[in-house]
Amino acid sequence: MYNPKSAIATEFIDNQEILDSLEYAQKNGNNRELIREILDKARECKGISHREAIVLLECEDAEYNKEIEDLAKKIKEKFYGNRIVIFAPLYLSNYCVNGCLYCPYHLKNETIRRKKLSQEEIEREVIALQDMGHKRLALETGEDPVNNPIEYVLESIKTIYSIKHKNGAIRRVNVNIAATSLENYKKLKDAGIGTYILFQETYNKDSYEKLHPTGPKHDYAHHTQAMDRAMEAGIDDVGIGVLFGLNSYRYDLVGLLMHAEHLEAVFGVGPHTISVPRVRSAEDINPDDFGNGISDALFAKIVAVIRIAVPYTGMIISTRESEQSRKNVLALGISQISGASCTSVGGYAEKEKAEDNTTQFEVMDNRPLDEVVQWLLNMGYVPSFCTACYRQNRTGDRFMSLVKSGQIANICPSNSLMTLKEYLEDYASEATKSIGEKVIAEQLELIPSEKIREKVRAWLEKIRGGERDFRV
Repeated sequence: MYNPKSAIATEFIDNQEILDSLEYAQKNGNNRELIREILDKARECKGISHREAIVLLECEDAEYNKEIEDLAKKIKEKFYGNRIVIFAPLYLSNYCVNGCLYCPYHLKNETIRRKKLSQEEIEREVIALQDMGHKRLALETGEDPVNNPIEYVLESIKTIYSIKHKNGAIRRVNVNIAATSLENYKKLKDAGIGTYILFQETYNKDSYEKLHPTGPKHDYAHHTQAMDRAMEAGIDDVGIGVLFGLNSYRYDLVGLLMHAEHLEAVFGVGPHTISVPRVRSAEDINPDDFGNGISDALFAKIVAVIRIAVPYTGMIISTRESEQSRKNVLALGISQISGASCTSVGGYAEKEKAEDNTTQFEVMDNRPLDEVVQWLLNMGYVPSFCTACYRQNRTGDRFMSLVKSGQIANICPSNSLMTLKEYLEDYASEATKSIGEKVIAEQLELIPSEKIREKVRAWLEKIRGGERDFRV
C-alpha cells in the first residue's frame, strides 16, 4: 500500500499504486467533470496529487488542454515571475564503474577516453566559466570510488570556491554525484554545496535494474532512498528528475510526483528542483534503442503538468534540448536553464578534439552564453545569476515558506536585476548590454515598493562603479 512517509523505496514508490493511477487516468482522461474539479483545485496553487496529475496528462480535450497550458503559465508567473536562473555543468571525471545502458561512461565502453581533472585543470575550467559570466555550477562526475572518491569531490569544491578571477567568482556549487552514504552527505553539507541533485532515471524497479545491470547503481533502494539520506544529513535543498525516454513516461511521471510527495511528507519540504532531461545520442548510445521517446508537444505538456502538480518547485532544462524546445517550455514551468554547456571533461578551457572524446551526451543548444542571455532578454525574460538564497541561508523549508507565502517576490526581482547588471558590465556584448539596460529599467519600475526601488537603484550604481557581490 502506498505510504509516502515510509523509509522504504518500494513503499513510497509503490508499483501497484502507480499501475492503479495509470488505469484510473486511462478511464478518466476524458471525464470532463473530473478534469474540471482537478483544474479548479489546481487554481488554488497548492498543488495536486500524482493521480490527479496523470489524469490531466491523459486528457485529450483540446479546450481543457489549452486550459492546462494557460494554468501552468499563470502558476509559473505567480511563483517565479519572468526570471530565468542560468548555470553550467562542470564535468570533473568520466571514470565510472557502473554499467548504465544509456550512458557512454559505462565501464565496458572501451572507445571513450577516460579523463580526470587535476586541481590545476579545474582552476582553468573555472576561470573559463567565470570569463563567460557564470556564477553557479553543477558538478558532474562518474561513480568510481578509486578515481573519484568523496575526498576528490570535496577538494574540487574547495578549489572552485577559492578562485577569484577579475570580477568572476563561483558563488554556488550544486553537486550531481552518485548516491552515497549519510556520512558523505554530511561532508558535502559541510563543504557548502547548494543543491544535491540526483536523477532517478526511471522509477520502475524492473526497468531500473535492467538499465543498470552492473555496478553499485544497480541497487534500486540505495539509489531511490538517497534523497532521504541527504536530507537527514542536513542538505535541505535536493533536486530530483527522471530521464524521459528510458521507460514509460506515464509511469515515470507518477513515480516522480510520488517521490516529491514523499519528501514533503517526511521532511516537510519537497524537492528544491525537478529536472526533465530526455535521452540523447552519445558515444555508442542510440536513444531509439529504448523505444520510449516522446514528442516535443508531449514533452511540453509534461512540463506543464509538473508545474501544476508542484507549483513551488524550481524546474530545470538543460542544453540536451534544442533552442526551440527550450523556448516552448520556458513559460510553462521552467525556472532554470544551463547555458553554453560542455558535457566533456575539461572542455571549457580547451576545445576537445574529436579523437579525444570524453563527452557524456550530445548538446542540442550550442550557443554562447551571451547569445543565450540576449535570447532570453528579447523574449521578455530576466536572465538571473542570483545565488542570494543560498548565501543568506534561505534554503529548505525557509525558502519554500517564502515561495508559498509569495514573499519571495519581494526578494528575487531585486537580486536578479543586480546579477544581470553585473553580467552586463563585465561580460556582455554591446548589443546584449543595450537590450539588458532597457530591461533593467523596465523591470525596476515594476517593483511595487518605492523604498526597495531606491535601494536597487543605489546598488545598480555601485555595480556600474565597479563594486561587486552584494550577497546575491
